[in-house]
Amino acid sequence: MFDDFYHGKRVLVTGHTGFKGSWLSEWLLKLGATVAGYSLGVPTKPSHFEVLHLSGRLKHFAGDIRRLDSLKDAFNAFRPDVVFHLAAQAITRLSYEEPKLTLDTNLGGTVNILEAIRTTPSVQVGVLITSDKCYENAEWEYGYRESDRLGGKDPYSASKACAEIAFSAYARSFFNATGSPAVATARAGNVIGGGDWARDRIVPDCVRAWADNKPALIRYPRAVRPWQHVLEPLSGYLWLGASLQQRRQSLAGESFNFGPSNGIGHSVLNLVNEMRKTWPSGEWCQEPSLDVSKHEASLLRLNCDKALSRLQWRATLTFSEAAKITAEWYKIFYESQTEAAACTARHIEYFTDLARDRNQS
Repeated sequence: MFDDFYHGKRVLVTGHTGFKGSWLSEWLLKLGATVAGYSLGVPTKPSHFEVLHLSGRLKHFAGDIRRLDSLKDAFNAFRPDVVFHLAAQAITRLSYEEPKLTLDTNLGGTVNILEAIRTTPSVQVGVLITSDKCYENAEWEYGYRESDRLGGKDPYSASKACAEIAFSAYARSFFNATGSPAVATARAGNVIGGGDWARDRIVPDCVRAWADNKPALIRYPRAVRPWQHVLEPLSGYLWLGASLQQRRQSLAGESFNFGPSNGIGHSVLNLVNEMRKTWPSGEWCQEPSLDVSKHEASLLRLNCDKALSRLQWRATLTFSEAAKITAEWYKIFYESQTEAAACTARHIEYFTDLARDRNQS
């Protein structure tokens, strides 16, 4: 897979204790990489990171992404070949409560990563993950392209737009010479999958309620998002990293969207109903009191033509397949955490087999 690029590579993942970071770390280990992670701590209880027992299977650096000295110490100690930056404050509603924390983490943390990459001779490739929320969202029907205007009505979206601007400046100022690290950013749609326990996210909110035989409270049932299983964007990040090494001239300094095919979005209610096919006892009701001053977009779509054209990447799973295996993971988790770890491995194999059968690059 991925031209066997990661076998034997030293790969550093920031935010490896989080939802996406733990899935990425697991996949990298399966690809034969030597993996290290940098994170402030385990962000949730329960935790996918702990379900997978990753602390004993990779090199763990405890540190705050906002502290450049601590980050550089980790880089110098591990000497990574490849860096994936996922550490972030990722919750829109929390950004209203902690705007400075959000900007310090998402903008300042990105600048620190860029500085660490710039000053660490071993680094060959860097993939920095921001968000589809980095676009100035006018809630148009068409999907946003990488060249569309950046911005944000809330602190979270603004922090991701700022991180993209900082990346662009570094890429053109410091990473454009022969022999410099090849770096790019990735912007993914809304991600679902087993092991997400973050607050104010529809899937963990639902399964926590359903496990207690309670109805799930849903804020915006008609909101449309580019839902995708976590393995979809991770496959894009991994392929982008491998391709950066091989085709530095044409890909370095670029940004890529990774989302569902044709920019298709589905409503929150569609997602809940798909999950209920696996969890039929699950009920829901609309959250009665909402703070309308805390804006959340009702429509967001991505155009992923650039990833298709330049990387030959496209989504593998259908919306129904993604929802089904997501609900399946949580059902298994509530029966046996040991089996949930095995389920993660099975889902990676399932996704890989489907990608091969569907002729994905």
